[in-house]
Amino acid sequence: MIKNFIKKYLILPGYAFFRKLPANNDLIIFESNMGRNYSGNPRHIYEEMVKQGLDKKLKCVWILEDVNTEIPGNTLKIKRSRIKYYYYMARAKIWVFDTRDPPHIQKREQCYYIQTWHGTPLKKLGLDMDDVFMAGREDIETYKRNIYQDSRKWDFLLSQNEFSTEIFKSAFAFSKKFSPCKEIWTYGYPRNDILVNSNNKKYINKLKDDLGIPKNKKVLLYAPTWRDNEFHRRSIYKFATAMDFDLLKEKLSKDYIIIVKYHYLVMENIDWSDYKDFVYIFGAGQDIADLYLVSDMLITDYSSVMFDYSILNRPMFFFMYDLESYRDKLRGFYSNVVEEIPGPISKTTEELINDIKQYDPSLYKDKYNAFQDKYNKKDDGKSSERIIRRILELRNTDKVAAQKQLEKEYN
Repeated sequence: MIKNFIKKYLILPGYAFFRKLPANNDLIIFESNMGRNYSGNPRHIYEEMVKQGLDKKLKCVWILEDVNTEIPGNTLKIKRSRIKYYYYMARAKIWVFDTRDPPHIQKREQCYYIQTWHGTPLKKLGLDMDDVFMAGREDIETYKRNIYQDSRKWDFLLSQNEFSTEIFKSAFAFSKKFSPCKEIWTYGYPRNDILVNSNNKKYINKLKDDLGIPKNKKVLLYAPTWRDNEFHRRSIYKFATAMDFDLLKEKLSKDYIIIVKYHYLVMENIDWSDYKDFVYIFGAGQDIADLYLVSDMLITDYSSVMFDYSILNRPMFFFMYDLESYRDKLRGFYSNVVEEIPGPISKTTEELINDIKQYDPSLYKDKYNAFQDKYNKKDDGKSSERIIRRILELRNTDKVAAQKQLEKEYN
């Protein structure tokens, strides 16, 4: 009750006042995973800005649950829903986010919102979904209305490839059909620049040292997606899997260790002590790009990690124990996953172990090449540079005048 009172009568009126102050062209605000960590596309855009020395010329602000998170460069770290948050949200000329923001946050007409998103879609999303099972969602109509209203705020939407670009047009009603000012940037993903630019033994060994990953065994990365219908509460999901870790340890621990990376929406407190020195756990705070680099093979299911990991040209295994129910009831797919993915599909841990031990890359070479050609053409290690060039252009652009000109030309 007290929090609601403070928000309604103190914070939101303050936010309305801050919105009347002049926008700051040199102020850029970043957020990843609703402030839960420092990662993803926003992180790698920001770090390229630091590399170029732009953090000393511009005012960079990060929204984080944990403001003690270590971040390079010259930046201010703030928490969501505090007075500073509303002040900087109101005054920043540019927002760089990869997930949705609170519905009561409204973007100013003079400001730009760059939605970097967080993956190439395999499973249906947004307005393309036929039903919704997500925690706290009452019905599909409400869910779609919220998606639509949020995407109206976006000015630019980042896409990894042409496949995603076409999907985003319908999934978010985001195209010039709905507004001549909306633009999708098919630039590749900044978070994947590191997979091109730092894929070398020296860098990977340093990462292993930093992460505490042994160097005398092969590394399996298990990165499954979340299940819409398996949750603790709204936006907090369970670690859903049918993986038999006892069997994995018995059959693979001599030559392998396994990294388990929770999806950023997953929060669990599982006791992994029985798997010491075999299972290594990383939660939302760990940028998955680092884990891609230190791993020799990927195990996933319907997660978009497959589209990023394929850049490394390393083996991928698909543990799809619930393929039919996930595809036919829970989400549905945009493409024929069984035909396209460049690796073996297993439905049991026994099958998975056998696939790992008997893996023959020559069997998947053609599929892998086709997969990379379709999804990774833009991932050339320079995505962040392309986006920063556009950001610098936007800083001094009179948005209102520019949009009026676009609308005039379109009509």
